[in-house]
Amino acid sequence: MTKKSKSKPMTQILERLCKFDYIDMVIFPEEVILEEPVEKWPLCDCLISFHSKGFPLDKAVEYAKLRNPLLINDLNMQYFIQDRREVYRILQEEGIDLPRYAVLNRDPDNPEECNLVEGEDQVEVNGEVFHKPFVEKPVCAEDHNVYIYYPTSAGGGSQRLFRKIGSRSSVYSPESSVRKTGSYIYEEFMPTDGTDVKVYTVGPDYAHAEARKSPALDGKVERDSEGKEIRYPVMLTAMEKLVARKVCLAFKQTVCGFDLLRANGHSFVCDVNGFSFVKNSMKYYDDCAKVLGNMVMRELAPQLHIPWSIPMEAEDIPIVPTTSGTMMELRCVIAIIRHGDRTPKQKMKMEVRHPLFFELFEKYGGYKTGKLKLKKPKQLQEVLDIARLLLVELGQHTDCEIEEKKSKLEQLKTVLEMYGHFSGINRKVQLTYLRNGKPKASNSKKDGPSLLLVLKWGGELTPAGRVQAEELGRAFRCMYPGGQGDYAGFPGCGLLRLHSTYRHDLKIYASDEGRVQMTAAAFAKGLLALEGELTPILVQMVKSANMNGLLDSDSDSLTDCQQKVKARLHEIMQKDQDFTEEDYQKLAPTGSPSLVNSMKVIENPVKTCDKVYALIQSLTSQIRKRLEDPKSADLQLYHSETLELMLQRWSKLERDFRMKNGRYDISKIPDIYDCIKYDLQHNASLDLEDTRELFRLSRALADIVIPQEYGINRAEKLDIAQAYCVPLMKKIQLDLQRTHEDEAVNKLHPLYSRGVMSPGRHVRTRLYFTSESHVHSLLSIFRYGGLLNEEKDQQWKQAMDYLSAVTELNYMTQIVIMLYEDNNKDPSSEERFHVELHFSPGVKGCEDEETIPLGFGFRPASSENEDKKPNQGSLEDLSQDEPDQALQISDPINIQRRSPMIRNRKTGSMEVPDCQSSVLSETSPTHSTKGCTSHRLFISCSRQSPEIKPASGLGSLCSGLFSASALGVSCSAPNLRDYVRTHHLMPVTFLISSELFSMPAVKRFSVSYARHPTNGFEGCSMVPSIYPLETLHNSLSLKQVDEFLNSVCESNSEVQRSLACLPLRARFLSIARSSLFPPLDLKHLFDRPASLCGVSAMIFVVLSVC
Repeated sequence: MTKKSKSKPMTQILERLCKFDYIDMVIFPEEVILEEPVEKWPLCDCLISFHSKGFPLDKAVEYAKLRNPLLINDLNMQYFIQDRREVYRILQEEGIDLPRYAVLNRDPDNPEECNLVEGEDQVEVNGEVFHKPFVEKPVCAEDHNVYIYYPTSAGGGSQRLFRKIGSRSSVYSPESSVRKTGSYIYEEFMPTDGTDVKVYTVGPDYAHAEARKSPALDGKVERDSEGKEIRYPVMLTAMEKLVARKVCLAFKQTVCGFDLLRANGHSFVCDVNGFSFVKNSMKYYDDCAKVLGNMVMRELAPQLHIPWSIPMEAEDIPIVPTTSGTMMELRCVIAIIRHGDRTPKQKMKMEVRHPLFFELFEKYGGYKTGKLKLKKPKQLQEVLDIARLLLVELGQHTDCEIEEKKSKLEQLKTVLEMYGHFSGINRKVQLTYLRNGKPKASNSKKDGPSLLLVLKWGGELTPAGRVQAEELGRAFRCMYPGGQGDYAGFPGCGLLRLHSTYRHDLKIYASDEGRVQMTAAAFAKGLLALEGELTPILVQMVKSANMNGLLDSDSDSLTDCQQKVKARLHEIMQKDQDFTEEDYQKLAPTGSPSLVNSMKVIENPVKTCDKVYALIQSLTSQIRKRLEDPKSADLQLYHSETLELMLQRWSKLERDFRMKNGRYDISKIPDIYDCIKYDLQHNASLDLEDTRELFRLSRALADIVIPQEYGINRAEKLDIAQAYCVPLMKKIQLDLQRTHEDEAVNKLHPLYSRGVMSPGRHVRTRLYFTSESHVHSLLSIFRYGGLLNEEKDQQWKQAMDYLSAVTELNYMTQIVIMLYEDNNKDPSSEERFHVELHFSPGVKGCEDEETIPLGFGFRPASSENEDKKPNQGSLEDLSQDEPDQALQISDPINIQRRSPMIRNRKTGSMEVPDCQSSVLSETSPTHSTKGCTSHRLFISCSRQSPEIKPASGLGSLCSGLFSASALGVSCSAPNLRDYVRTHHLMPVTFLISSELFSMPAVKRFSVSYARHPTNGFEGCSMVPSIYPLETLHNSLSLKQVDEFLNSVCESNSEVQRSLACLPLRARFLSIARSSLFPPLDLKHLFDRPASLCGVSAMIFVVLSVC
């Protein structure tokens, strides 16, 4: 108790209250409170009393009845605040938004007798169902052990919150079952993007709000140099201010703290704490003392005949922030990113006809769409049970009528039994209804319907993939103000730590594949400097975007164009002769250097496939010999794989690559390349022979097959890309438009916004994590969709030449769009908004890095300025002033240069030296004392419950994200050239928003594998570094980009409309011929991206008419 009354906030406020002429402060000694009867307590006119651990609230109530002082916080209501059930009841009565909840009251003597039904991914409480993630809170408000339970699809387990201990406020636990003793409130989990808002009222007309990192995110408490939790004051909306007023009045607590959750565009109250102060805010201490002092004087001055009136203060004069020169403000960052390093993807198909499979298909609603995807542990367990049962029957009765192949059933069983448990992320089973059996000839004795079962496994994000994603997230901070230089290792890291309230509007989307979602979570962990497990981050930060084909694509459903392209590709690659000039024209009509070089390596495709097949046979033979060696029996490979599993992987490829007719299945080439790339990087310690040669040949084949599957000529590339990407293009267009139209987002309190150019506005970030198909398609749209004319725009031509020379869009490939605003230009001018397009081919490959093409750096001088004399705000000619002192190519680069930003330690403000400083002071909130004239203290009657009566380092990473070029970098900050010369800095400097940071100019460097810890039990792995961003174009206008996106989306709509104009019969025949799927297999069509919705609708109409 003494600790509370003598805390820093209390001391600061009481000292200020003492400055009122007629107010004297008396602090009741702890021994008096605990040991003396209330009659001996000191007399007072106004009582500030609040419950805390060990405080005798009953005695305080008795004292208030005896002396009748003015109560700042009602005492009887403090009984209710100690019970979360009562808090929620009162909030509901006041019409305040709450998360959906249910109360589970357990009898301590019979804890089993309660209305709780626990399922795998849900609980049912009093008939109310809560799907995971959900929150479990003890009914006692003093018990801070709140648990959040996660769904199996995100990894399961729970986050256990507790009252802060040191630097921790929660810990992740693998336990997924709810607690079996005690009474709890179960409530829906609110996705707040990792931020909580704490609101502090001082009377109904004053509310101060602060944001902090949610304790549920990673459990680490961010503290400042004084050991205080880092929080940022934020602006409350008009509706939230009304909620603050209602909470203050409903609970009759003048000084009151409560928690707000901002989710899905609404604000929900999830906890009311009663008496609590803001910590470490002088502005709040001033305001609080002023409001409380005026409140006390207004109520007691007339009674005590003290001459007093509320002082009228002049309003502070607002000083508008100014900018100098032509500095542009970062407004929007959009990034499309491929997932990180994964284990090889594997797939097995089998036709099934057993009634048990049909029952399972019907049970989960497969007949509605003709297709079913099973990922949940319970569903996979059912498939495993069927496989086991059929294998037992086959073993007992060889003549039984089970048509499923025994070998396929055994493989199904083996894969589903891997790892010893299901997590819902690593494996999935797809069932497709085939009305007349398989479309192609089947060996089946029976005709009639069957199900095509496709089992997919592998493709999991590896520990190396997690490291890649996390490190890229850290490096990504460099694009934002406050995330680089001196602030790189600073707790809070600029704008990003409190992204949802501190001027940063962040949304992260991922497709429904486990590896993509975990990549997004790991990236968020690095970007926002989080700690701990990925599951809590995934649940709170990553939104699944498997709607309208935004980031997901059904790889089994190919467009007509893609089928034709694949057929042509297979035809060309099956010729047993050297490539002719005609083949070069057919296979590489765009003249891409990467394709031409690969064709030269291959020469004769069939002979190359022969070599690849022989090398695979050699590899499987070597692995079998290792298995026979007793020393290798228990050899553990990377990511817990065994030699036996590795052999299964390669043996399947050996069987599938060379078909029974002696020809090669070209579609297996990407899988072969995938496997050898994985083993060469992660299992090199096996030292198997000829793996390098297998890698070289399979890569050459893959460099042709993979990109050309997305179209061979320009028209096909664009057609296929539109089928994948139109929904995503529309979303990107919306993101860019909304940035300068929608200002109704969470904002930073202007008084605390020093160092921010326009504190009332925000930076919008949209991150889209997806798979290779979407990245290929999106790049095709930018390359072939007509964004710019290569002949007229030199920078674009150079960018296209660079992209043509890139052989592979590897893991962590990035396409980044950045929108800047020049506040000095007319709002209606095209020059007001400026768009830049950047690209990185992702992680570095295993070898031959000298063949990787060089780009032109990050934000190089635009071509239109090459003939102009550089102005004072440009660094275009600085490279002529000083030589490029680059490191040697073989040297790994580790730049640790402090930012030239000067940080004022007292205020946390930032100033740009030699630049005209921005004045960033604003009027204080209108919480002046005159606002207290309508204040009335709470009436003395207390609210009674019907049930319960009152009772007792980024550092060097900055250099990794951006490519530095000897060409110099365009920049718009004033007088920077003089600054660079004065401070003897290297010539490459770039400006991002209002902040400046500098790094030496460097040349590209060869791949340097850095050892990284992967996780607790797997030691270290070789993790390749990631290529820096290269600028494709840095002088686009928003209007240009908007018109381009419009034209791409509209041209796709015109194709649909032209198809709609065909006669019904012709349209049906056209579609029927191009489809590989039976009439009832409608899911392939409904699951297509939005661009194909017209087609699916037409087919549905035709079937209805027929």
